[in-house]
Amino acid sequence: MKKKLLACSIFAAFFLTLSNFNLASAEDTERAKQIEEKFKAADKNNDGQLTLEEAKAGMPRVAKGFSRIDADKKGFVTLDQIKAMSGN
Repeated sequence: MKKKLLACSIFAAFFLTLSNFNLASAEDTERAKQIEEKFKAADKNNDGQLTLEEAKAGMPRVAKGFSRIDADKKGFVTLDQIKAMSGN
């Protein structure tokens, strides 16, 4: 009986962990999609880069951390850089 209870507990813990992973994955995917949409809207000249001015107008949180995201000091940030900083 104890072995069955232990097996059920292990299975339940595994299932819950898997469910939480899938939920987090879905949330990450949705967040990444939102970032992409905001980036495209803010990138007024469609060059795949946001200047500080574009970020201020369309992605104010990115603008606040612009110098940190633009670690190479190129004067622009890319979608990949923003995703990396956001954890996506």
